[in-house]
Amino acid sequence: MVDVDGAGFGALLRRRRLEASLTIEALAEASGVSVRGIGDLERGRRAAPQRGTVAALAAGLGLGEEERERFLAAARSGRNPRHSPAGVHAFPRGIEDFVGREAELARLASLAGRTPTGQPVVVAVSGPPGAGKTTLVLHAARELTECFPDGQLMLELRGMDDTPPDPAELMLRVLKTLGVADRDLAKAGPQGHPELYRQVLAERRCLLVLDNARDETQVRPLLPGAGGTMVLITSRRMLTGLESIHRLSLGELSPTEAATFLTALVGRERADADPAALAEVAHRCAHLPLALRVAGNWLATRTGWTVRRLADRLALEERRLDTLTAGDLRLSAAFDLSYRQLTPTAARMFRLLSLVDGPDVSAVGAAQLAGQPVFDAEDTLEELVETGLLGTHQDRYRLHDLLRLYARNRLHVEPTEGIEAARSALHRWLLETAVVAGRWYEPDHGAPSATWQGTVDLSTAEHARRWLQAEGANWLAALRAAATAGDHATVVEVAEALHWFSDQWVFWGHWPEVFGTAAHCAQALGDPLLEATHLNYHAWALLLCESRHRDSLDRSAQALAAAQRAGDLSQQGWSHFYSAWAIGLLGGHAAAAHHNREAVRLFEAVGDLHGTLQAMTSTAYSLLLASRHEESLAENLRALAFLDQTGDGIEPHIADFARTNLEINIGRAHTYLKNWPEATAHLRTAVGLGRNSGNNGLESRALSHLGNALLAAGHRDEARKTFDQCLALGTAADPQCITEARARLAELDSPR
Repeated sequence: MVDVDGAGFGALLRRRRLEASLTIEALAEASGVSVRGIGDLERGRRAAPQRGTVAALAAGLGLGEEERERFLAAARSGRNPRHSPAGVHAFPRGIEDFVGREAELARLASLAGRTPTGQPVVVAVSGPPGAGKTTLVLHAARELTECFPDGQLMLELRGMDDTPPDPAELMLRVLKTLGVADRDLAKAGPQGHPELYRQVLAERRCLLVLDNARDETQVRPLLPGAGGTMVLITSRRMLTGLESIHRLSLGELSPTEAATFLTALVGRERADADPAALAEVAHRCAHLPLALRVAGNWLATRTGWTVRRLADRLALEERRLDTLTAGDLRLSAAFDLSYRQLTPTAARMFRLLSLVDGPDVSAVGAAQLAGQPVFDAEDTLEELVETGLLGTHQDRYRLHDLLRLYARNRLHVEPTEGIEAARSALHRWLLETAVVAGRWYEPDHGAPSATWQGTVDLSTAEHARRWLQAEGANWLAALRAAATAGDHATVVEVAEALHWFSDQWVFWGHWPEVFGTAAHCAQALGDPLLEATHLNYHAWALLLCESRHRDSLDRSAQALAAAQRAGDLSQQGWSHFYSAWAIGLLGGHAAAAHHNREAVRLFEAVGDLHGTLQAMTSTAYSLLLASRHEESLAENLRALAFLDQTGDGIEPHIADFARTNLEINIGRAHTYLKNWPEATAHLRTAVGLGRNSGNNGLESRALSHLGNALLAAGHRDEARKTFDQCLALGTAADPQCITEARARLAELDSPR
């Protein structure tokens, strides 16, 4: 590749000067060219100079006629004459250890194949600082050499400089590099250079790399209108204003690619000595190519360091960015360049985003944080996206891990008013909205009241579910902060509002913490009824989410004592219900039956339809665990009839949850009885109910039991499809069902 920033001629000039044993000052005196002018040429800061300047330098160097002509020719072309226009020249270091990006390279190769049609192809490669945009493009250029017989040219646009080169200067460099004679340039004049530029490119099939572009204004005049040229633009900005181009957005490497990259830098022996530490280093570098290179260079130059030592050093968040420095290669310097381009409003938003506890945030959340109207906050966020400092996924915004640390550092270094007020505003909004969203699933609540002035759409239960799940990490952090601050009433209110919603998102992983924290806060408030309620919720979470049956039993016993002190029969019933569930799983079927009978009696005494339904379901489940399948089947059918009879007396989401569980247990009972048609019919019904209600946890359970029933009935192909569907649910599924599905598929794949 021809690097048209003048580095080729500059290298030749320097070599000739040294061969002549001349200092820059001596050559300046001999040629009449200024010291600064010679220095700029040698460092590649200037394009090839005018013929008179080159002739003066040749005279000052004492070149012979043949050497002088070659020297002049090199200046005209802006390259070392030993290289042909189609040759690859002046690749930056780092190309040889390139890894990954197979999909991106394949796409570029595919696009390069379109250039013979006579229409130019333009690709904008964007991404955050340090994502390896230039490295990707240069690697692609090497692979695509044969596609561009008329040459490969690279322009350094210096987009992060205070005064980057303007399009006219860049255009002139390309024209000179492509061999346009000085007389033709003079004849066309500056006003005719754009037309001459387009004409020259239209006649050639070459690859033009516009590296480190500042914005659309700098790039747009350089795009050809015809011909077989391919233009690859790299920029930290997304260059949204460019039309009719292809776009390629780069993120971090995969964990495997990151480990491969580090191994190439530190050596196979050191990498294999502690692969876990290598993976930690890659993780602490957030799999960002520049960070990985800095870390790899650090280890490569410190042979006495183990990979573990660097991994432990990078584990300290407050020192991580300082650690990611190797010589003059400093990760934070790359971030500085983009940060300096921001408006004051965007810079403030960037700093405040480091206060977000979760991995991402919505525009509404950011508005709460920054104290802006939502539309204004969205505009500010989009400025950060455009500059490559903020990523997006669907309608949410995400700071890369290392950029989050950088933003946090800037927050402490620069005066930023109202940090604690911003954090409090975000937390308050998260918890207030969580209460309103969660109440969609609570009996006697449902939709928000007409007086609620919310900033998010909670008009349906599904919208409420999506919000609670999308903001889960953030509202959980806000709940923790409220508990730490001693705001016990708020914690209890939030947990109460989310109680029935938790059935919709059972395997989230944090319900034991939510309800355990709420139980502690309820105890601190000194209200035995609240204490009993939240101890019962905690018993449920320990039992279902973590399979801690004995711990759950201890909690339900504490809840029973608190409910008795409060004189509340309903919570006493729930305590017996959770005790029956845990004891049944521990094999104490007779004791479980006793607790279930007590639960039914207490619920019926206070007219708690929801509790009665759950206790009936628990009774049927206990009979199933006791292998009393006919009795379990009868009890499940009785509970199903009760559910149908109560009609609107049961909250719809609770009814859907109960019906799905009943269909699962009816199907299981038929499976044990080897009634295959009935078993699969009820389990298929359960799968549909779980899917339609959006409850992936229940759906995964239904699929797991359906797969087992099909397998037992000899329907291996259907069973395989069913277990595949279970696996496809991913992290939202019951982890035990995922494990079982994998095991069953392995059995199906093994020889009989």
